[in-house]
Amino acid sequence: MSYMDDELPQDQRAEFDRHMAACPSCVDYLKTYEKTLLLAKSCADDLVPEEIPESLVQAILEARKRT
Repeated sequence: MSYMDDELPQDQRAEFDRHMAACPSCVDYLKTYEKTLLLAKSCADDLVPEEIPESLVQAILEARKRT
C-alpha cells in the first residue's frame, strides 16, 4: 500500500521498482491488488446485509482506517 501511495522512502522505492522490473509475478499481483482496492472502494457505500455479523463489519471498518 505504501508503494501505491508513494509513501516509501526513496531507497526502498528504488529497490521495489528494481524488483518489479524483474518479477512479472509481482507485477501481476500488484495489478490484482489495485483492482481489488478499486472494487472495494466502489461498493463502500453499499448497505450491509443484516445476516453479516456486527463483529465482521467492525473489523472491516477498523481495517479501512489503516489504509
